[in-house]
Amino acid sequence: MAGEKDVATPSPQPDLLRNRLPTLFEVLSRRTLPPVDLFSFYIYMRDQQRSVDYLDFWLDVSQHMSLCRHYVRELRRSVLVATPDIERAGSKRSSALLENMGDLEPRVAGPSMYATEQERDQDAQMSAFLREDQAQDSPIGSGVRPSPQFSTSHDVTDNSSPAHTVQRQDIRASAEKILYTFLLPGAEREITLPGSITQDVTTAIEEYGRDDPEVFDVAKDYVFQAMERDAFPGFLRMKALGNLIPPTLILRLIVGLLSLFAAFWAAFVLIFLDKSRSTRCWLILPFTVGVYFLASYQYSLDPIMALVGFSEYTPFNFSRIREPYVRSLLAKRAIMVLAVTALIDAALCLLFILVPGKRL
Repeated sequence: MAGEKDVATPSPQPDLLRNRLPTLFEVLSRRTLPPVDLFSFYIYMRDQQRSVDYLDFWLDVSQHMSLCRHYVRELRRSVLVATPDIERAGSKRSSALLENMGDLEPRVAGPSMYATEQERDQDAQMSAFLREDQAQDSPIGSGVRPSPQFSTSHDVTDNSSPAHTVQRQDIRASAEKILYTFLLPGAEREITLPGSITQDVTTAIEEYGRDDPEVFDVAKDYVFQAMERDAFPGFLRMKALGNLIPPTLILRLIVGLLSLFAAFWAAFVLIFLDKSRSTRCWLILPFTVGVYFLASYQYSLDPIMALVGFSEYTPFNFSRIREPYVRSLLAKRAIMVLAVTALIDAALCLLFILVPGKRL
């Protein structure tokens, strides 16, 4: 599940002062709250877009980046603090890369277009070091490791002295898992990418033995742009402008049409039986139900539920609306939908209650 993917990244604080709809990058980096959070986007990609494999690919690549950053950060600390100069001299180029890289602070991996110049340079240096580390059997590549007593788990923390660490083979295994799960033809969860991108990644991993994060940069950016263009606008329409999902909308359409049919049928029967106006006041019930459900279908919004502060993410399962801007936006739309519903309902009820009866 989405929440289990990126164990090595920090948990950014949501921007409660954001006076706009969030971007896809903010959603993926967990800077938003329900109903426009990463979990809701995962459910949307799974149930509505039927393309959750693209999101899982993005999350796995982000985790791979985080594993690499954690590995290099801990290795750099071991080399600079615990390794004698005479051992460090075994690979001057690798040592220089580590020393010049600076501190690799935990951060959320994102597309290249969102990275600062400093972050791009640091990521490029990290990838260069990992390629150097893979290519040679040096003290830095294989001999210097954090204490083996910390190697019993792959879980990673953000603490300056983590209780667990990442081994070099874990990075290789992570890269191969992404390749074999998402990219190779006939893979278990193969995603559609341009052939040149898939071929370049496959060649880099299988023939050149690369596992640095730069291997996936082009594919990751392509997937991000595809989700941003094809899936994210629909997600915002469903979650930021409405609070109902398609199966519920279809059910409301059916109930609304049946209620209106029953209301019109009963109204004409009561008119042609010349029933009193007080008796015809009961028409308010089916007309109100029918108009309310059809308005909910038309606007993909249950106005009462929105005013109470809930949004549907799976059939008949609801979460509280916690994103401030979305809550305000849905409240305004809910008032508008209620006004439209009340106007149409009142017009229909007055028409069929006040019209003179005529017994046939």
